[in-house]
Amino acid sequence: MARRYKVLDVFTDRVLAGNPLAVVLDAEGLDTAAMQAIAREFNLSETVFVSAPKAAASGDVTHRARLRIFTPGRELPFAGHPTVGTAVLLGLMDGDGMAEFILEEAVGPVHCSFARIGAEAGNARFALPRLPSAWGEGVGAAEAAAALSLDPAEIGFDAHRPSRFTGGVAYDLVPVASLEAVKRARPRGEAFDAAFGASDHPAAYVYARQTVGAGHHYHARMFAPGMGVAEDPATGSAVAAFAGAILAFERPGDGEHRFVIEQGYEMGRPSIIGLTLTLKGGALTAAAIDGGAVIVAEGTLHA
Repeated sequence: MARRYKVLDVFTDRVLAGNPLAVVLDAEGLDTAAMQAIAREFNLSETVFVSAPKAAASGDVTHRARLRIFTPGRELPFAGHPTVGTAVLLGLMDGDGMAEFILEEAVGPVHCSFARIGAEAGNARFALPRLPSAWGEGVGAAEAAAALSLDPAEIGFDAHRPSRFTGGVAYDLVPVASLEAVKRARPRGEAFDAAFGASDHPAAYVYARQTVGAGHHYHARMFAPGMGVAEDPATGSAVAAFAGAILAFERPGDGEHRFVIEQGYEMGRPSIIGLTLTLKGGALTAAAIDGGAVIVAEGTLHA
């Protein structure tokens, strides 16, 4: 069967930057094994399969589509750049200048908003379907350093120390003292799996306060070789988890706070991810991720 697909660059406003995403439309009839095989064929960080939603609406907000998300190695219940990219693509296909809708993902319904910024580009924002929570104690500095080919003295800055949070997908979050050290970080085989193997998919989100771009708040890299992703240019699900580290170590006050995270620079794929946190009474009440996406390719999949 012929199925349409599009490729978008996500968390960017220009082609050949950001994180590439394949979106397979007309996904009805594909089983899990077929979707996994197709994701391996595209060999991008994630591939999305779009089908009709199970529900019509939640209140006055329409359910636009149901998504299944795969890395080359496994299915994910939720991911940020597939959500942003698919929301932009569907908004563009619908011909809307601005739109609000729900995407059904395995983690639950994801509330999205879309704004067109060109014939083949737009911005999307989505509310985190699950607020961040800790899933364990972070690893020690020596263990994290060995796993990332760094020195233990380079692990941590200010109040930040290694931590474990999830916003739907579990990550080990590793603060690093300098931008130069982040750039030198490299996963070290068995040491990486030993340090970050407490989840079913060892994944380390490495970050520093120093940035390349002016006005940005953090510089990050994400390594997840167990998911078939040696390094990811932009990782929205990791930013969802990272919100937990910001709350734990930065302790922002009540109100709305926006952070800009840069990622992918070491790969030549600069990506910009927006994170907004809303606190009331000292507690996180809402969080959202935003970014741009642009269509870069399209075709027909014969599978």
